[in-house]
Amino acid sequence: MGAASICVAEEETGIMEIDEIQAHGIGATDIAKLKANNIHTVASLIACTTKRLLKIKGFSDIKVEKIKEAAKKMAPTATGFITAAELGQARKRCIRISTGSKQLDACLNGGFQTMSISEVYGEFRCGKTQLAHTMSVIAQLPIEMGGAEGKVAYIDTEGTFRPERIMEIAERFGGEVPRFPFPFPGANATVVDPDQACENIAYARAQNSEMQTELLEGLASNFTTNEFRLLVIDSVMSLYRTDYSGRGELSERQQALGAFLRRATQMAEEFNLVVLMTNQVQSDPGASALFAGADGRKPVGGHVLAHASTTRLLLRKGRGEERVAKIVDSPDCPEREATYIITTGGINDPEKA
Repeated sequence: MGAASICVAEEETGIMEIDEIQAHGIGATDIAKLKANNIHTVASLIACTTKRLLKIKGFSDIKVEKIKEAAKKMAPTATGFITAAELGQARKRCIRISTGSKQLDACLNGGFQTMSISEVYGEFRCGKTQLAHTMSVIAQLPIEMGGAEGKVAYIDTEGTFRPERIMEIAERFGGEVPRFPFPFPGANATVVDPDQACENIAYARAQNSEMQTELLEGLASNFTTNEFRLLVIDSVMSLYRTDYSGRGELSERQQALGAFLRRATQMAEEFNLVVLMTNQVQSDPGASALFAGADGRKPVGGHVLAHASTTRLLLRKGRGEERVAKIVDSPDCPEREATYIITTGGINDPEKA
């Protein structure tokens, strides 16, 4: 690939691979060490603290300073101010992925948006995991059908992911949705193929919170291909709740959680991803007593998770088989509610049951 085509590719994707700093005097050995530490792009390097880089074997103060200077030369706009117009231009890359429910999509102005973290929380049997499964299929569909024409990464912390559900949901679109024009195996098929839908999902089961972080870091090399558009973490707090117990470990837990969320945010912005996190709830008996209409449940994770989430959705049970989703926090969507149901084909509107 020539220099001109590389520049065009970078403009389209916003991804600048770490190998390119070699042109600014950084040796191949040092670049290999960066990659071994899951730093695969210039943006990821810029986001790294000097403290983290100094932990890499063989990296001195002088070497780290030289590497960071090379990264700044490669991406000067990433380390300083830009105009709001320039930011607006960059955000034109954003895509919204449908939830499967037109009512819920309308509340979200079209669906969950890339370049940000979205959190859905609620008690059991509200459809959090079903929403994650549904969006894992829809993300692969054409943009005009509410998809993002991309692959999916799925970090499962509770063992609730089911490939058979993916296949059932894919069948829902099998007779009506054309295959997206993306260079995956079998991309010439005319309909969504259930087996191919599963092939396009990279799945991992996290056994503890450290492994959850390692899996996230390990996805960096996958995301540089620009094939992925959705990262699911189901659920984000489950392992942190069991690995850290009591008030004595709360500060340590929140610090580890904050580092995980910061990395997820960086990936969402750099690789144009929807990061969809499901979350559990905990009882808050004082809420119902103090506030009229409060149901006594609040999301786990405290302020650290609340501030990291761009869009927060509360899911709750409604009448009969209906479920209700309420936008609790969003920078561009007002507080409002939508009703949905869970079907064999995933999340859908009540009238289409």
